[in-house]
Amino acid sequence: MSPCPWLPDPASRAHGPFGKSVYARPVGKEICMKQLSLRGLKSFHEIIQSGSATAAAERLGLSQPGVSRLIAQLERDVGFDLFYREKGRLVPTAEGLAVYEEVDLAFSNIERINAVVRDIRNHDTGQLKIVASPSFSEGVMADIVANFLKAFPKVRLNIDSRSMETAKTQVATRAADCGFAKLPLDRPDIRAEKLVSCDTVCVLPRKHSLAREAAISPQQLIDQPLILLGSGSWNRVQVEDAFKKARVEPVVKVETHTVGSACAFAGRGMGIAIVNELMAKSFLRDNLVLRPFRPKILHEFVFITSALTPMSRLTQAFLDEVRRYFGRKQRQ
Repeated sequence: MSPCPWLPDPASRAHGPFGKSVYARPVGKEICMKQLSLRGLKSFHEIIQSGSATAAAERLGLSQPGVSRLIAQLERDVGFDLFYREKGRLVPTAEGLAVYEEVDLAFSNIERINAVVRDIRNHDTGQLKIVASPSFSEGVMADIVANFLKAFPKVRLNIDSRSMETAKTQVATRAADCGFAKLPLDRPDIRAEKLVSCDTVCVLPRKHSLAREAAISPQQLIDQPLILLGSGSWNRVQVEDAFKKARVEPVVKVETHTVGSACAFAGRGMGIAIVNELMAKSFLRDNLVLRPFRPKILHEFVFITSALTPMSRLTQAFLDEVRRYFGRKQRQ
């Protein structure tokens, strides 16, 4: 049984028998009241919670006379009795219970604030907006996000799939907290940390005649149907330069904008996809193989944040997970 039988049922708190008003105000009169002491309110709250001034003093780490003095001062400040004395016990008055309703709500709100601060400090809550290319989001990102959310299950992630150029702009303008891009950046408003370098590869059916080759060059791709990423992209320009230097005209059968779709088309025998190795591994099917494209075209991926503001604690925690992921990949 509760030590405080005078406490109202919490379910009736919003419409309790004592109403919502804490202080009575005589009609036509203004009441001047001192700022209430937080220690006094805490003592008042603890007495009603525990049932006695002695128990409240123990919970607060104070002496019983000290708690009594705080209550006496609080009653002087509010201008009315919060308790009446019955056989040496403190029994809350109707006015005292009305005040308790509001004090209990206030301390509950303070505890919720403390909980939010603890969660933020421990990265247990919050929202993180991440931007990356569709190929990165649909491939590499899945494992990183899964591991991060295992560690921080209360965090909400907003993942926006955009072109590399749009991703850089969103991060620089702080429309996104962080993102993934490729070098070169040429953006002084972006902070970048290099994550991994990978090769350019040809993705082709396992039964294709060129699958036996250790590497594939433009000369070997004469008259071969190709699947290339969108015109104007950094990867496309580098591939076209390689063909131009080899004096070979590429036969572009399919032009697409994601590595996943390029690999899917290659798997259906529509041509040989020339894409970056990191992304291609995420979309490789059993009937496909990767072969290095030569001359070597390197892709350098970076984690980006705005250079105009410090990194948030949550962004730093996500970056730590990204580092662990690529660290494991390099050791494999």
